[in-house]
Amino acid sequence: MDGRTGASLKLTILNEKGRVWTMVAGGGASVVYADTVADYGMGSELANYGEYSGAPSTEETFVYAKTLLSLMMKYKHPDGKFLIIGGGIANFTDVAATFTGLIKALQEYADDIKEHKIKILIRRAGPNYLEGLRKVKAASDKLGLGIKVYGPETHITAVIPMALGKIDPLPEPDLSAPCGPPVRKMIDLKGKKPTPKGHPPAPAGTKHTLVTATPETTSIVYGMQNRAVQGMLDFDFMCKRKKPSVDAMVFPFSGNLVKFYWGTEEVLMPVYTTTKEALHFGTSGAVQKHSNASVFVNFASFRSVHETSMEAMNYSSLKTIAIIAEGVPEQQTRDIIKVAEKKGVGIIGPATVGGIKPGCLRIGNTGGMLQP
Repeated sequence: MDGRTGASLKLTILNEKGRVWTMVAGGGASVVYADTVADYGMGSELANYGEYSGAPSTEETFVYAKTLLSLMMKYKHPDGKFLIIGGGIANFTDVAATFTGLIKALQEYADDIKEHKIKILIRRAGPNYLEGLRKVKAASDKLGLGIKVYGPETHITAVIPMALGKIDPLPEPDLSAPCGPPVRKMIDLKGKKPTPKGHPPAPAGTKHTLVTATPETTSIVYGMQNRAVQGMLDFDFMCKRKKPSVDAMVFPFSGNLVKFYWGTEEVLMPVYTTTKEALHFGTSGAVQKHSNASVFVNFASFRSVHETSMEAMNYSSLKTIAIIAEGVPEQQTRDIIKVAEKKGVGIIGPATVGGIKPGCLRIGNTGGMLQP
């Protein structure tokens, strides 16, 4: 599945007889959740490690959740098991859409979940999170699963000690209330040691970074990431840029024109099959205007990101390359950095959501999407 989608779907079984299972959105969150389970003394019971992120579809989430649940049912434990479904605040994943897939899986395994005494807690935030939590809670009540759901008002990892019985469950939020900013209690710092002063200053930026962008800076986007490109154009329009920050897209499997919106007007974005064609030579051999683009936003998967990034650095007009993919091998990353330093190219990533320079440029899905 992971190889056939632009989303990230990872799953590694650590202990198939373990009691603690996680379904976490986001690579960073998956690390935090695994560490927190271990911090509470349940590391030996951690059954799996993985993530579902990058805006997976409803069907992809359904298959992922179904796979996870089927693995949980292989062995019974007399004391039952825990399924912790969590994540931070999604940038561009539609939480309601993914939870629709989750609900389908819960419906299919409802009897098994009760038979295996599986306790489920959810903590999620992001676009349409409130609708998603409402749907899951309604399904839980109907199926008799007793799922507890929480939003951004609850700390990202608070569901872990609640699930493990280390602390009493917090009251669930009022899901009928309108969506608003999270409200949390202040942390009591009495008796805490003050942060030591005299920290060294942050290192200076590289020669070519997002900091050097101007309102005229333009980019080439590698990959058919229409949602990300539209988000970049919306940012441009709100910043009152004179023209979109995306000059063209590159997609190896088809070249054509794709429709986007510039405010209320429609614009057609050219799509080329190679970076060379986009930056230098079209099918007629004529020089393309996109040779002025200085930023390369690379949405290629970790399997091909090395090849595409190295190719992009062959073109002197590209001064900054943002590598979105996670899981890029260390040796390939070192190779990219070595060539970039030699050619004076700034690298953002790998494993980055991008970046923003106010009034100038937004890279990829940074900052998330507007909440409907």
